Amino acid sequence: MESKEKAGIIWAASAYLIWGVLPIYWKGLGHVPSGEVLAQRIFWASITTVAVVLLLGQGKQLAGDLKALWGNKRSFWSLFGASVIISGNWFLFIWAVNNGHIVQTSLGYYINPLLSILLGIVFLKERLSSPEKAAVVLALLGVLIITVSYGTFPWLALGLAGTFAIYGFAKKTIHLDALRGLTIETAFIAPFAAAYLIWAGTSDGLAFFEAGTGTVLLLVLSGAATAVPLVLFAKGAQTMPLYLLGFLQYIAPSMMLFLGVVVYGEAFGLIEAIAFSFIWAGLVLVTVSKFRMMKKMKPAEEK
Repeated sequence: MESKEKAGIIWAASAYLIWGVLPIYWKGLGHVPSGEVLAQRIFWASITTVAVVLLLGQGKQLAGDLKALWGNKRSFWSLFGASVIISGNWFLFIWAVNNGHIVQTSLGYYINPLLSILLGIVFLKERLSSPEKAAVVLALLGVLIITVSYGTFPWLALGLAGTFAIYGFAKKTIHLDALRGLTIETAFIAPFAAAYLIWAGTSDGLAFFEAGTGTVLLLVLSGAATAVPLVLFAKGAQTMPLYLLGFLQYIAPSMMLFLGVVVYGEAFGLIEAIAFSFIWAGLVLVTVSKFRMMKKMKPAEEK
């Protein structure tokens, strides 16, 4: 294995490890309304990313990215839509963690790759391999089991999976540096976040001004908590095979599941175990299929 590939694995694994422990971070802000946490996260992420871009001397590149985006209205509005969608994903995640639904968040991020496959079928007319067809069926069975046993549709898990899958799909055709791309995304939404904070501050007051130093620090650093793993992920994705990246993506939901059940004592009985087993089986099928396909492609590329 080449040193660049090894470094890529370390970068990507670090990103997923950070995402995996983020529920602990948001739990630390459980006393702050989810709407304010989201708005503060967007506001400080925007400030943090702009500051880092300028410190790295990439101000001209950022201006060039904005000019190129404005010249391509389809890409511009696609990125704007993606920023709205990822903001919705962030809100769902924060709300879920602080309302005792960490297990559902893990379910959502296990389902996410399979929803991405479905988006490829519907919008890109991609054809599924037999293992992928079986994986989708198994995932649907898992969701069905949870729906029937709970008596309610797992909207939270599917909302998280759906928003993240659509976000990834929307960004697929927009080629931007990860840090500068995130800077532009948060800049799109930052004015709305600032407007919400002003409104909340004049009506009910903000926890930011009323809470202790620890809460203020967590809110300010939420920008870095957003940006750092994304940049690590982008650096890793550039230098490692996709099948390995696909395998690593299960680190975060596995850690979330552990936190939800073991650390925070959320329910995980026989029904949940059966439903998750169907989804895990589907993910194993897809991962093994991709792994074998990439292994076959390597000798062909070397010839």
